Amino acid sequence: MVDRSAQYDAIIIGGGPAGLTAGIYTSRARLSSLLIERGLIGGQIVNAGRLDNYPGFPEGISGTELGELMHKQATKYGLGTVVAEVTSLKSRGKQKLVETTEGSFIARAVIIAGGCHRQKLGVPGEEEFMGKGISYCATCDGALFKGLPVAVVGGGNAAITEALHLARFASKVTVVHRRDQLRAVSILQEKAFSEPKIDFRWDSVVEQVEGRDLVNRIKLRNVKTGEESTLDISGVFVSIGLLPNTEYLKGFLPLDKTGAIITNSNMETEVAGVFAAGDICLNSPRQVVTACGDGAAAAIQATKNFT
Repeated sequence: MVDRSAQYDAIIIGGGPAGLTAGIYTSRARLSSLLIERGLIGGQIVNAGRLDNYPGFPEGISGTELGELMHKQATKYGLGTVVAEVTSLKSRGKQKLVETTEGSFIARAVIIAGGCHRQKLGVPGEEEFMGKGISYCATCDGALFKGLPVAVVGGGNAAITEALHLARFASKVTVVHRRDQLRAVSILQEKAFSEPKIDFRWDSVVEQVEGRDLVNRIKLRNVKTGEESTLDISGVFVSIGLLPNTEYLKGFLPLDKTGAIITNSNMETEVAGVFAAGDICLNSPRQVVTACGDGAAAAIQATKNFT
């Protein structure tokens, strides 16, 4: 039960792996702690059908289940949770005011772990087949497509890294890119061009994702000629960029040009008592295991302010 009139020791914004880990650590340190999550507990990992690279689960685990287990562990130690969207963060002396769609909360320390949102294709079928062939993480889901043809949408470092990873499992990887050359660094391009399983559809964009219970094909359009075509595949990995969930922090915290939060090695921001963890941070590897490490580091540092 959340006491909306209480003043908390620590408020954690975001219920993904970074935020949940931070909640475990602050609660175990006997700090009164509140986690604010605007969507589903688990964050982006709930979109992963199965995680095969998180330590301790040799058979893999679904993103939803991992999030539920982390939440159960955190609430065991007293973490409170509320479903709300944070609209602003303000300093009031040594305290921080967190304003949300469900009211305002006060704490001495705030850990921002709101993650990023994937830039989506915005085409018919994308939402329908999310988790049923549409994925935003090859590291998470690549092994599920062993021996099957897949497509990667994008041409930057992340997209080509995903394509190279998928080539270990898939029968064929088609990179769909809206330009006639990649934006990835040279070394990644060289590896991709020399990988026999990878081919390219240049100057092309996805117009629609189709299938029955699972993805079967995508419709493409050539941006130069207007020619339409189809590509039969079993999976579509979208890698056209990530945007940190930091709109409400503009003017309060220093952000980089993409909106990522700048921290030091202790996950401290330039505002005393405000920390950040996980994918929302500048130069984050954007992996579940590193997000957890960030959350632990931020919570440990925050706890020091109470000793």
